[in-house]
Amino acid sequence: MASSDLEQLCSHINEKIGNIKKTLSLRNCGQEPTLKTILNKIGDEIIVVNELLNKLESEIEYQEQTSNSLKELCESLEEDYKDVEHLKENIPPHLPPVTVTQNFVKGSDLDPEEPVKVEEPAPTKKPLKEQRNIKEMPFITSDDFSGVPAYMKSRLTYCQINDVIKEINKAVVSKYKILHQPKKSMNSVARNLYHRFIDEETKETKGHYFIVEADIKEFTTLKVDKRFHVILNILRHCRRLSEVRGGGLTRYVIT
Repeated sequence: MASSDLEQLCSHINEKIGNIKKTLSLRNCGQEPTLKTILNKIGDEIIVVNELLNKLESEIEYQEQTSNSLKELCESLEEDYKDVEHLKENIPPHLPPVTVTQNFVKGSDLDPEEPVKVEEPAPTKKPLKEQRNIKEMPFITSDDFSGVPAYMKSRLTYCQINDVIKEINKAVVSKYKILHQPKKSMNSVARNLYHRFIDEETKETKGHYFIVEADIKEFTTLKVDKRFHVILNILRHCRRLSEVRGGGLTRYVIT
């Protein structure tokens, strides 16, 4: 037998002897009353810790299942949102408005010998002025958002951008309601705004709906800061608006 093999065998035997000594030492410790109490407490604490670990494992599994369900729900909502946007943008123009013009009577309530009286519809009042539709900026879709470069959108989210679009539309509607309002019915504030709106128009904006930063401040609670201009860049990238500059003003045209 080689000397190296003999040394390994001796080392293995010594290790086993050491383990036996430790086991006997621990066995003797367990017989002492004071140490036995401590060991029982340690055993109880180990059981408690084991139960806590089992609860933690169950909670982790539940949270993983909840996370997966939320992801599926989010994907489903995004698909529904796309469908709603598609329907909104593709409403057939020929569909008539739904109105109730006649009350229906059941046949059992009619007397066969009594003639049925047909009431002539009351003449409808002629509208004073045809209501004009105001063009609003469509919301961006998830596909639009994914197409925006990462450096451009930074930490902005899909919902934050659409929240700004909602406020921009609020400003557009408020502005053009004043422009479409008869001048005789305007108060002094509306009249001043009306004249400002007219002064801001140019040949490039004729026939288009647009706003300026003053309209954002007038009709919304948005802050015209660096974040706002970053979102405007994203909206230009998504072809939701364009810019017309001139006379020291930047006009944001709804496209």
